[in-house]
Amino acid sequence: MLIKVFGSAVFGVQATTITVEVNIDKGIGYHLVGLPDNAIKESSYRIAAALQNNGYKLPGKKITINMAPADLRKEGSAYDLTLALGILAASSQIKAINISDYLIMGELSLDGGLQPIKGALPIAIKAREEGFKGFILPKQNAKEAAIVDNLEVYGVENIKEVIDYFEGVGGLEKTIVDTREEFFLALNNPEFDFADVKGQESIKRCMEIAAAGGHNIILVGPPGSGKTMLSKRLPSILPPMSLQEALETTKIHSVVGRVKENSGLMAQRPFRSPHHTISNVALVGGGSYPQPGEISLSHNGVLFLDELPEFKREVLEVMRQPLEDREVTISRAKFTVTYPSSFMLVASMNPSPGGYFNDPDAPVTSSPAEMQRYLSKISGPLLDRIDIHVEVTPVPFDKLSEERRGESSNEIRKRVIAAREIQTKRFFALQNIHYNAQMGVKQLREFCELDKDSKVLLKTAMERLNLSARAYDRILKVSRTIADLERSKNIKGDHISEAIQYRSLDRDGWLG
Repeated sequence: MLIKVFGSAVFGVQATTITVEVNIDKGIGYHLVGLPDNAIKESSYRIAAALQNNGYKLPGKKITINMAPADLRKEGSAYDLTLALGILAASSQIKAINISDYLIMGELSLDGGLQPIKGALPIAIKAREEGFKGFILPKQNAKEAAIVDNLEVYGVENIKEVIDYFEGVGGLEKTIVDTREEFFLALNNPEFDFADVKGQESIKRCMEIAAAGGHNIILVGPPGSGKTMLSKRLPSILPPMSLQEALETTKIHSVVGRVKENSGLMAQRPFRSPHHTISNVALVGGGSYPQPGEISLSHNGVLFLDELPEFKREVLEVMRQPLEDREVTISRAKFTVTYPSSFMLVASMNPSPGGYFNDPDAPVTSSPAEMQRYLSKISGPLLDRIDIHVEVTPVPFDKLSEERRGESSNEIRKRVIAAREIQTKRFFALQNIHYNAQMGVKQLREFCELDKDSKVLLKTAMERLNLSARAYDRILKVSRTIADLERSKNIKGDHISEAIQYRSLDRDGWLG
């Protein structure tokens, strides 16, 4: 008897429906075809034990299972439940008349329990697209899949529940998630708050500007000056994600199985902080079957690189193209996968190997040659993509011991959202530009016109501080954001002068 059951394979952030054909015939043997990997080949042992422990058995006949399309490689243990139900239905151990109306996925334990799978959200989206009545999957992934409306999602804990459902002796509980309610519930309770930061008002101001315009930012300062603490609080002042952004972000995290168990839509912007020993494949994504890297996992959020010069130079260089294009394409011989990677880069570094260069109270421990070698790990083209450079100084004792709490993240976020709304209106007609940091030369000419005094100020600053030509565009973008925060239609002299202060790494004495 031949039975067809449906599962799904995930490539990139898209799912492909897999038809599992189970044929039981005279003879003996277990044949699994259709390019399965080792995890799927081993499934026969898991299935045999799970069926045995639930009062069923693998039939002692010739079992042929084809996973179509047969030329597409299948990987992972998520097909166990699909195969097991196909075998039971084909051997007439269960009456599963409407089994082909459902997409079924899940990894089996030996007692018939179900383990979570990866990629539940893209699979659910595909199931709805292809008109399946429902999606049966492990309970831990049910909330994630239930984000997709117009699809019945059933979270199950054991294979027996599924068998009873198809036999008509038991029911399955539908998982229903109010996406909007869950989404808005998580918005106003940030884990890290700027109110906890003592002093550092000027750096908070830089963070506000970076968040308002989507600018990349680098913090330079001695150890213990608060660089990491400030960076971790940046997501709390970013504008809330739209439902579309939240769905995109959850999709990427779902593919690598990083969505928390029993949680639905990701409402908080991601904050990724990889260690400096990371490889370029782990950062950008890749592998023989390409998986998203850290830059894609931080899509619509923040990628924080602590101690930037400690990262291998080639690792930093592979970020240049994704920073520009806001997506990364990984090519292999048989297929190409594109992952979105629109993130804000936040980097921090000590000014010298010893950490105390430019600190008048600390001993000089690094020679000029050591300094140059240390700073030369960061290339000009990478710095070119960082709009704001800011020096962080240690917090004095008076500020540390103050009882007064600083301004909260929610207060700062209100101003950031107001500035972003101005930008949304400004770039409404442009498809790929949503905020100031994404402006090209054409938009700079149109939206960043300077009056005569501002031009003179900028010219003088560039000559006196020996600022590089590449700093010019960045200063204009940042000054446009400062003007937006002040709700000013035109860029004024004080906006330009503040933006000039945020190019410290372009000056003589820093990077050559």
